[in-house]
Amino acid sequence: MELVDTHSHLYSSQFDKDRTAVIKNAINSGVKKILLPNISSSYTQKMLKLCKEFPSTCFPMMGLHPCDVKKESMAKELQHVKKELQKGIYIGVGEIGIDLHWDKSTLEIQKEAFIYQIKLAKKYKLPIIIHVRNSFNETIKIVEDMNDSSLKGVFHCFTGSEKDAQRIISLKDFYLGIGGVLTFKNSNLKDVIKSIDTQHILLETDAPYLTPAPNRGKRNESKYIVDIAKELAQVYNLDVDEIAQITTYNANSLFNLKIW
Repeated sequence: MELVDTHSHLYSSQFDKDRTAVIKNAINSGVKKILLPNISSSYTQKMLKLCKEFPSTCFPMMGLHPCDVKKESMAKELQHVKKELQKGIYIGVGEIGIDLHWDKSTLEIQKEAFIYQIKLAKKYKLPIIIHVRNSFNETIKIVEDMNDSSLKGVFHCFTGSEKDAQRIISLKDFYLGIGGVLTFKNSNLKDVIKSIDTQHILLETDAPYLTPAPNRGKRNESKYIVDIAKELAQVYNLDVDEIAQITTYNANSLFNLKIW
């Protein structure tokens, strides 16, 4: 069984004491690739260092997280994103998007940063990794307006309705990132995605956050993607190896990981 964790923050300080062991445990659990979305310039070097240590497992993305879009630093941060993408070492632009959970007052500059980074993704022919929190309509409206044959990506941590899912799928080369929320008892995500073909699904952990059952309450790790795959297999009444094959194929298609 070969799995791809398409969204993990293993460069986070929460892994400072055992990062190498965490990655080796993931590999031993069948995780072939771990994709690392960036947050801001303050994380870039830690992320790249990790990718250098595990060059066949960890792959970097470049972007400014919407929660780190601040009026006083946005211009400098976006220049950092632009400069880094020129190096040609990144597999995606992310994570980017709109977050209205923590601060609604920054909506307009979040939109500005999102649009700027989508343009960069188009320029460098890279997929976008979209963060959405309490902002689905605002976020997808921008993607719909800018969508064309050069744009592709994933809506990270999808927790929306069936209508939301269909709206994403209608964009064409876009996927739903499914993580630990699928395993939560109070989540209706299982009912939502039953009608969604597996060709539109990617697996992700968002480590160290959103730990899936049965390990809720613990720090999330990439090895727990196996638990998400098992839950997804039950939803679709498939063998977990089939889910692994399908979602790994999808990840390979979107991010050009050259797995096969």
